[in-house]
Amino acid sequence: MPSLSVLLLGPLTITRNGVPMALPASRKLRALLAYLVLAPHPVGRGRLCELLWDVPNDPRGELRWCLSKLRGALDAPERRRVRSQDDTVSLDLSGCLVDVLEIGHAATHGIDALDAERLRALAKLFAGDFLEGLELERSPHFNSWLIGQRRRFRSVHAAVLEQLVASLPADCDEAIAHLDRWVELAPFDGRAHATLLASLARRGEIAAAEKHLAAAARLFQSEDLDFAPLRSAWRMIRDEQPPRVQPACRSTAAQLAPPSDPGPVEPSHASLAVMPFVEESGPRGGLADGLTHDIITRLAKLRDFFVIARGSVFALADRRIAPEEAGRRLKVDYVAAGTVHSAAGRLIVSVELIEVRTARIVWAETFERRPDDIFAVLDDIGDSIVSSISAEIETVERNRALLKAPNSLNAWEAYHRGLWHMYRFTQAENETARHFFATALQLDPTFARAYAGLSFTHWQNAFQRWGDRDRESALAFESAGQSLLVDDHNPAAHWAMGRALWLRGEQDGSLSELGRAVDLSPNFALGHYALSFVHSQSGDPRAAISSSDHSRHLSPFDPLLFGMLGSRAMSHVRLGQFEEAAEWALKAAARPNAHTIILAIAAHCLALAGRLDEARGFAAAIRKTLPDYRADDFIGTFRFEPDAEALFRQGARRIGLG
Repeated sequence: MPSLSVLLLGPLTITRNGVPMALPASRKLRALLAYLVLAPHPVGRGRLCELLWDVPNDPRGELRWCLSKLRGALDAPERRRVRSQDDTVSLDLSGCLVDVLEIGHAATHGIDALDAERLRALAKLFAGDFLEGLELERSPHFNSWLIGQRRRFRSVHAAVLEQLVASLPADCDEAIAHLDRWVELAPFDGRAHATLLASLARRGEIAAAEKHLAAAARLFQSEDLDFAPLRSAWRMIRDEQPPRVQPACRSTAAQLAPPSDPGPVEPSHASLAVMPFVEESGPRGGLADGLTHDIITRLAKLRDFFVIARGSVFALADRRIAPEEAGRRLKVDYVAAGTVHSAAGRLIVSVELIEVRTARIVWAETFERRPDDIFAVLDDIGDSIVSSISAEIETVERNRALLKAPNSLNAWEAYHRGLWHMYRFTQAENETARHFFATALQLDPTFARAYAGLSFTHWQNAFQRWGDRDRESALAFESAGQSLLVDDHNPAAHWAMGRALWLRGEQDGSLSELGRAVDLSPNFALGHYALSFVHSQSGDPRAAISSSDHSRHLSPFDPLLFGMLGSRAMSHVRLGQFEEAAEWALKAAARPNAHTIILAIAAHCLALAGRLDEARGFAAAIRKTLPDYRADDFIGTFRFEPDAEALFRQGARRIGLG
């Protein structure tokens, strides 16, 4: 057991070796401690004064007094835990038991991955509300933060209880107690009510279930919520004959499934609600609302997943519905929320992406900029938020699909399983990806992105010479055409067509389609990368560099990052900047999924830069897998203009690939 414990759920308590530590009766001292515990990085003293003190005579003096009292409670002779550096303050709580940090760590890594024993331990940590009973007068910034943290920990508590109920033997006393607490904590969560109704029905307590259903109906109607799904769920539970015996509680969807053959898998796309960002410096509106509207619009233009319309989320925010609760009411998979704050000549935007079912924070980031040109700054921050949300959701969905049995996937999951294999960039994985994209299209023939993915697998077969180039080019073109027929406003469809036209040697048509892709969705990183790829060979090399940089700004961890870097390297060759080309090519080749063609770009660029030993090393690595690889193979892969072809042949001759 750690010697020092800091408990913030319920009344704030600090114990050392099991003995409670006395703190002065100062609310602001407790508020300061809680804020520093959860701060992800050191906090400036000015920020702390602004947060907690309503312009007293000497806010920094009061802050120093609070910090001295915290040192008395937390520090030990051998360990300083309250750290001051320059003008910032932080806490070092390593080796301590801190309830909110334990819970936050579990939520970040996924509540659904925990076993029953760990879930029990987490449930015991919820001794009450976050900083129970603490309120500060005339501290609006802190109170906004406090409300947000209380909502966050209530959502995590509900997720822990839901998972604990599912992990325990059905209808045992412990499971029933946790189920009752879950319903109490999340009174508008249809899953909680449906699970309770199913439990009552299995125990033969039909009258009690009907009574609970009537009470839930009144509750939902008082908030103008749709009660029909829960009523339908109860009918299915009640009509089941005989009641099914289950060894353990399962998810609500599984409990309510009819006993008949499930039939074909229904397509299901991920869904997202972006709640209005909160402007900490005053009433809602202005910059925060504008940023929220912009993010919703840009995410919708990506057409990656279903995005809840602006009116719905703003209506819930007007009723002071917390983001996690709004996500449950809207029945979405993910909810994004954030704050906008201006202080000391800086614009600070913080944002979180939360998986609604588990209350897990999938991604969180703080953006801090000087507002020299406020609209340009907001545009840049919006770019980063939109691209990060899209990438993080794709990663979560891809990894989830990977864990499911292949024959149980719906169209959305089969598509993401295909993406996982596609990004491995080997011939065998590419074929597996093609199979999953085809499966997705069998389940949902209107899935434009699955057609685009299928086109990409044929494009790879042609580009990498894994199949007959003419045949695979024709199949890439055909699949891209199907994607456009299904959804002409999907940027991925135009991206697929632009790449397919490049394979056919139609550069003007290719650039036109790729331009259309980024016009439809300026945040579509792959569209900007594909423009860079085409321009780097025979178009405008400076435009290629600009598009490469923008694609990496939008998606800095993209699976195709090696291509973005490689395109920039080839552009520098065409500009006669061989040393810059070599450096960018080395970055491309260092990516873990870089394939042989990327290694060949590095070999040729290094040779042109005069770095022959390094270039020969890459040439030797290529010939381990392709013993007969020559300059003609490299040149034949791309569509270089004549001067660029001459330069690359010159480099090849220097290292014996000519």
